Amino acid sequence: MTEKIALVTGANKGIGREISRQLAAQGVLVLMGARDSQRGEQAVKDLRAASLSVEFVQIDVTSQPSVEKAASEVERRHGRLDILVNNAGIALDWFPASELTVEAFQQTFDTNVFGVFRVTKAFLPLLKKSGHGRIVNVSSGLGSLNRNADPNSTLAIRNQLLAYCSSKAALNMMTIHFAKELQSAGIKVNSANPGFTATDMNQHRGSRTVEQGAAEPVRLALLPDDGPTAGVFSDTGAEPW
Repeated sequence: MTEKIALVTGANKGIGREISRQLAAQGVLVLMGARDSQRGEQAVKDLRAASLSVEFVQIDVTSQPSVEKAASEVERRHGRLDILVNNAGIALDWFPASELTVEAFQQTFDTNVFGVFRVTKAFLPLLKKSGHGRIVNVSSGLGSLNRNADPNSTLAIRNQLLAYCSSKAALNMMTIHFAKELQSAGIKVNSANPGFTATDMNQHRGSRTVEQGAAEPVRLALLPDDGPTAGVFSDTGAEPW
């Protein structure tokens, strides 16, 4: 029970891959979850070449059978889970809300909200076996109602990404509810805002590196027992809901 075991979804690229690398560099056994087996296995191979302790787990967060199969596989291999980083997410609507289709709205929520719910529910029995479980939901400053409502906020002038923004707001609410319920089980649940990080989700237009974007999710994943729960944090501190 000395080595911590973490599952990171969407781990084959971008922030998820960097979260995996940073956790493994701190002695955590990281299960790198990805929908695409070929890309996931390649990411594992790359990190293993750097002498990091990682394994691949195939998981499609939009598929209940896939999530259940992944949970069974982790239980078979390790019998518990100490850290869950819900990182997998999509952003499809880089245009005004009036141009958003119902299908794109549904697809965004299926990954960013229901996907997190599926994975969290499936892995809760394994997290409860840890005694010191940590759940980190990778959110966004774009999910802040306060910032989006503030006419002086730089977020308010975007007038786009309704599906993505609202999905991250819903994710933050999920964080609060699970955190309250699981506090007595020793499980801390927080949202992490990585900032505007350059990834293929935003065509690499972000102003932050993946190393910077991964730092706060990693910190929250390794919180001590006296650390916070039910909050949203960036590397500058607590963020507004």
